[in-house]
Amino acid sequence: MEEVSIPLQAIKGRGAAGWLAHRFERDTRLTFDDGWDTLGENAATAPVPTEIISENARSIITYNESPDVGFDRSINPYRGCEHGCIYCYARPTHSYLNMSPGLDFETKIVAKRNIAAVLRAELSSRNYQPQHVAIGSATDCYQPVERDLGLTRSVIELLHETRHPFSLVTKSSGVERDLDLIAPMAAQRLATVCVTITTLDAALARKLEPRAAAPHRRLRLLRTLAEHGVPCGVSLAPHIPFLTDDMEQVLEAAWEAGARSAFYHVLRLPWEVAPLFRQWLEAHYPQRAERIMARVHDMRGGKDYDSDFATRMKGTGPWAELIAQRFRKASQRLGFNRERVDLDAGAFRRPGVRGQGSLF
Repeated sequence: MEEVSIPLQAIKGRGAAGWLAHRFERDTRLTFDDGWDTLGENAATAPVPTEIISENARSIITYNESPDVGFDRSINPYRGCEHGCIYCYARPTHSYLNMSPGLDFETKIVAKRNIAAVLRAELSSRNYQPQHVAIGSATDCYQPVERDLGLTRSVIELLHETRHPFSLVTKSSGVERDLDLIAPMAAQRLATVCVTITTLDAALARKLEPRAAAPHRRLRLLRTLAEHGVPCGVSLAPHIPFLTDDMEQVLEAAWEAGARSAFYHVLRLPWEVAPLFRQWLEAHYPQRAERIMARVHDMRGGKDYDSDFATRMKGTGPWAELIAQRFRKASQRLGFNRERVDLDAGAFRRPGVRGQGSLF
């Protein structure tokens, strides 16, 4: 099978180099010249537009039994993500939609347009037991399309109405728009926000996460959250050896900005993410590509990825232990994770019921 691709460095603002065939695809996709200059210089430099695909979802809350994550339920208003982070472990989910985990993942965004109505029905069920829900655990809930669609805000409005606890993780300053809802909930121990900062190197971040906020803007976001009394943390996920090696500097800057919790994961390369990441490395950092992949294999038992719950987040072996020691020592020195924020699920009230028990 020959991949349909164009030079990665020519795709302004996109992470993947092309429409990588997904693992369920049976048809061979061949490159051919149709006389319209689709393979020429103009095609390579043309911007790739974003397409919004509306979906009527049948359910909104996704439950999991994974022992290595800190929540048992999550909400993701979107499938696919415009941020285009080349390392995103959610890219293979587009394969189930018969779309490429490459450019399709970051240019064909599925929006759950009925998210608020379906979520209201789920929270209204008499069998529903409230617990902390994580928003944006797979794809960023404040990616650029949120500015126009407002699906994440509609979810937070409902959680605000029902006093339902939640956390969210983002790389976008767009969360500032919703501080009118988030800050009052945080004061009632109902909300926390985590900001992902993989590196302070702006040039690297522009290549690694092409449509996410710049590192300095994410630090400013942390300051804004802290000033509004929102418990906030920093995610250094993923850590990529020989690439995002400023872990200590990120932690110091995040602490100064107001973050008080922190965590990291090492690079995960499930399914199609592995060839996409290798392609990206060869395009942007060919001199380091072999060393980076060698360290990844060191942490994954000689493979691109190992999905075992006990090791998938942190890896195994001497290199994984070295990264863990660096994180642990820097976090302890600065004071991260000394106080746990326990969100309150006891204040929950079912939708439409004010000041009394549920009628459902």
